[in-house]
Amino acid sequence: MAMASIGLGPWFHKKIVDPLLQILRRGAEPKQLAFSAALGITLGVFPICGVTVFLCGMAIALLQSRCHAPTAMLANFIATPLELSLLVPFLRLGETISGGPQFPLTSDALKKVLTGQASREVLLSIAHALLGWLVAAPFIFATLYVTFLPCFKFLVHKFNPVPLSPKKPLHSSSDIRLKVRDV
Repeated sequence: MAMASIGLGPWFHKKIVDPLLQILRRGAEPKQLAFSAALGITLGVFPICGVTVFLCGMAIALLQSRCHAPTAMLANFIATPLELSLLVPFLRLGETISGGPQFPLTSDALKKVLTGQASREVLLSIAHALLGWLVAAPFIFATLYVTFLPCFKFLVHKFNPVPLSPKKPLHSSSDIRLKVRDV
């Protein structure tokens, strides 16, 4: 089934493509965009649902001008489905690293969780998932940065007609004089 036939096409354009195009046209550096996108996704797959936007906001505040806030937040938003799909792998990685017991992912275990009978096991599984994420996060970030950098170099070149190098002026002095004379 195509995205357009189920109504995802317009949503995808409005929520992801249009913001990305706005970001690319505003003249950020490819390195900053790659760093920010990698950071946003890495924080976006943090294994505690509902915390990722707060973490991303804290990272943006701490990193200030080194991080492109709109890119980091867009990447964090895009990472939501990944976050849900990586919960179990992070849990299993943390269990393996710690040598702890494996949390059962069965309907009986879910009933115990929902009725409050498995609170210790749930806290331990959360700790294991966090450990798994902490170990995997640097690798996720590095892989994404290396992957995104050439992509953003290409996209910025394609969608931003303004030169990005601070060494190269946006307009030559003769261009400025010509514009002044025309007025």
